[in-house]
Amino acid sequence: MKRTRSQTKQAISDSVSESESVTASSSILPFRAKKIPRLSSSNKKKETLIPEASVTVSLPTPKALTSTGEMEIALHHLRAADVLLAACIDAFPAPQFHRNRSPFFSLVKSIISQQLSNKASQSIEDRFVALCGGPLSVGPDSVLSLSAQQLRGVGISGPKATYLHDLASKYRDGLLSDSSILEMDDETLYKKLTMVKGIGPWSVHMFMIFTLHRPDVLPVGDLVVRRGVERLYGLKSLPQPSQMEKLCEKWKPYRSVGSWYMYRLVEAKGILPLPPKASLL
Repeated sequence: MKRTRSQTKQAISDSVSESESVTASSSILPFRAKKIPRLSSSNKKKETLIPEASVTVSLPTPKALTSTGEMEIALHHLRAADVLLAACIDAFPAPQFHRNRSPFFSLVKSIISQQLSNKASQSIEDRFVALCGGPLSVGPDSVLSLSAQQLRGVGISGPKATYLHDLASKYRDGLLSDSSILEMDDETLYKKLTMVKGIGPWSVHMFMIFTLHRPDVLPVGDLVVRRGVERLYGLKSLPQPSQMEKLCEKWKPYRSVGSWYMYRLVEAKGILPLPPKASLL
């Protein structure tokens, strides 16, 4: 059957409409599209600020000078590092350190002896020990059991009684203990002990050298050690702490031993005794 012109136009129009419908239907996704959220600048900032796991690195506790062979190693190092100090080492006997008190007892003694002569300090210490019940009874609990009035009765001043109670309280609360003190590195120990009332840098340095026998302590505030460094190097005046650090840098890691020889040098009034002569065969 022959189509008219109008019928032909209608057929073409229907075909085009069907094709557009198929194309449109094929572009529609089979699931509902979801809007993808954009990452805001605040979110980005939060991501970059996520902290990583922190790692605490503890420094090893240095060997005590009383450890086997440690003093010999120290003297060999100091002789090689400082010619002037080597003369002191050859002139005086080698240092001797003895451990005869617990850390707690030694700290108590350092508080009692502040600004006192050796004789007066020993007398008060003896009465204090007797008040505690003997040397083995001197501990945090026994100190806390004593009132300030009882402590004053044996010659301990009011401020020092406060210092002793503060030390004992820090032991009782677990902030300090004899075992932890022995295991702490020098820097941590310094920070912990200077938190105790009445214990300052000088007291800590003396405790580290003469009780714990730590090898690398330089008491820059000690008048005698400063005087010894002045005489050893022929300075015109007492060295300041920063100058002490610089001059004694070569003594590391045995500055405690070098400091010990400064005491001997000052006791000898800067005049080195002649070293003992070797025996003739």
